[in-house]
Amino acid sequence: MKSAVPIISFTFDDFLRSALQTGGAILENFGITGTYYASLGCMGQKGPSGELFVFQDLRELIDKGHELGCHTYSHLNAWKASTHDFMVSIDQNRKALSEYLPGTEFRTFSYPIDPPRPYTKKRISNKFRCCRGGGQKYNHGTLDLNILHAYFLDKRRENLGKAIDLINENAAVCGWLIFATHDVCDNPSPYGCTPNYFEEIVRHSVKSGATILPVARALELVSA
Repeated sequence: MKSAVPIISFTFDDFLRSALQTGGAILENFGITGTYYASLGCMGQKGPSGELFVFQDLRELIDKGHELGCHTYSHLNAWKASTHDFMVSIDQNRKALSEYLPGTEFRTFSYPIDPPRPYTKKRISNKFRCCRGGGQKYNHGTLDLNILHAYFLDKRRENLGKAIDLINENAAVCGWLIFATHDVCDNPSPYGCTPNYFEEIVRHSVKSGATILPVARALELVSA
């Protein structure tokens, strides 16, 4: 990675309705768009983090300029699922997207629940421009585009000071910091965060002078 500016991306796993309605509204107030990773086979359901997206949310997300990413069709665990089943679920998600939003494609991917099996990680390499994992750190130097690092903002490890320090470190080295969370609401699940906390993270990200882009667009800048 050789970038003249620091880069930050905001991502949301599982595509909770609150992530778009509340989290998305906060991003939009700062003139920012994010990346939402969806399992289309789970549309309209209620998960551990709350209500998942419904069909009209897909169109709203695209209309507002956010990126829609792939999270497998059935939200399969990237470690526990066989590589065959995992790849089938990715293809199912692509097919469903072509039916729901013709002309739209998934450009990036996020591994559900756990890091991937090595063979799954290898097989997925020609399916997407990049894939995101976790790791609680930013990306810098040599990047593995099949499992980019991300920093999760969630109730289990909420620490504003640590997140701000990471934003500043990322700015100093012109790295690529990818934030990830699930629901954004006043009473979040263990995997989500409150609107106030999320807004503080966004505010400090903007203040750091970073270029803030969805993952696919950020990758174009990194690649350039």
